[in-house]
Amino acid sequence: MEIVHSAIAILAAILLIIRFGIDPVISLLVASVYLGLATGQGAEGTVGEITGGFGEIMAEVGLLIGFGVLIGALLHSMGTFRDLVDLLARRVGRRLPYAMAATLSTIFPSIYVDVQVVLAAPMAKESAAAVDRRHGLPWLAGAMGIGIFSGYVFVVPGLAAVAIAGLMDVPLGTYLLYGVPIGLATALITTVLFRLLLGWGLWKEDTDLDPDVVARGDDPDVEAEEVPHAESAARLPLLVRLLPILVPLVLIASAAIVDVVGDLPAALAFLGDANIALFLGLLIAFFMVRPSLGADGVGKVLTSGFHTTGEILLVTGVGGSLGAVIAGSGLDATLTDLFAADENAPVVLSILLAWFIAAVLHFAIGSVSVAAITAAGIIAPVVGSLGVDPVVIALAIASGAMFALHVNSNFFWMFTTLLDLSTKGSLKTLTLATSLGAVVSLPLVLVASLVAAAT
Repeated sequence: MEIVHSAIAILAAILLIIRFGIDPVISLLVASVYLGLATGQGAEGTVGEITGGFGEIMAEVGLLIGFGVLIGALLHSMGTFRDLVDLLARRVGRRLPYAMAATLSTIFPSIYVDVQVVLAAPMAKESAAAVDRRHGLPWLAGAMGIGIFSGYVFVVPGLAAVAIAGLMDVPLGTYLLYGVPIGLATALITTVLFRLLLGWGLWKEDTDLDPDVVARGDDPDVEAEEVPHAESAARLPLLVRLLPILVPLVLIASAAIVDVVGDLPAALAFLGDANIALFLGLLIAFFMVRPSLGADGVGKVLTSGFHTTGEILLVTGVGGSLGAVIAGSGLDATLTDLFAADENAPVVLSILLAWFIAAVLHFAIGSVSVAAITAAGIIAPVVGSLGVDPVVIALAIASGAMFALHVNSNFFWMFTTLLDLSTKGSLKTLTLATSLGAVVSLPLVLVASLVAAAT
């Protein structure tokens, strides 16, 4: 019954938000309370999971969100993203979604997904009109979503990729050899298919953007007038103004790579922690802007960032609450009993089963990494008797774990708020793009099984 009640809770949350226009925080809490009580967690247990899930998510991403949004506000005051978009428009033009998908899927998997979306979202919003006046924002949103998560599950040192390889006892080098081409191909093919869907009338600006954005006509000058402009800082070279982003990226990536290949020095472990790295980026941005704006001007810029941060934190935390209640329902144990790997199954059936287990777990639990780790834990004990190279089963789990990222994921709500989308808009971009990516990558995994069998 946990599966049925989880499906009811998820669908109810979506219906309350989209059909009845109820605030996501209220809708997600209603779904959480129902699921906790319906699955026998009791009043005390339900409240414990809701508050514990909120607190756990805040511990993981609270500072990341706060620091990232404040960095974005300070960079905006220097015109950094506008100038970067102008440069990209001259270099890649309308091909920016492909460049973004390729970069996120291959270069930045060492950066945690929440950090990636916080840093990439402002650039996507600024460049949307230059890419495509009508479909630029949804196209870039879909490219961001699939780029981030195809790298996360397929490309070492992405967290999910490392976890899957470890649980399935697959050498990281072997996983990387298969994962990089699959991750890159998945990101690019999905971005192409997603653009075709947009051309068929998928996107409706009136309902798919945040109502406040629709009301102001998505005019960036409306928002820019509220934030002081740091004129002297804006005259700095673009590369210098990008240091608040580049320094954290380099520190986090360096720590992740060194940790994979050898012993991680304590100093690099400290500086490479995402929270510390982003705080350093915030300090760099602060001291760039302060001479231009003074204390009062910087205060106004940061206040605008604080306003955005509070909204994101609340809805993100409540998304974590629903995920915690789902996990507390015992759904993973139910699926373990329900899906037993058949030791005599054909290769294709074993791949499909691994994909399906991971997809169902992700749809229900709302965490790509938890779904991948749980699926690997279910299958790992019997993978040696399946007659399939373990790397293939690991890749099938990675593929399925991307399927249908939706309202029970805290990332979904970060994505929604940072890109100024409505819930329906995020379902049409992030959810659809990750679902497409899971389907696109499945035949690529089947091809990988032929390569593995031949070597």
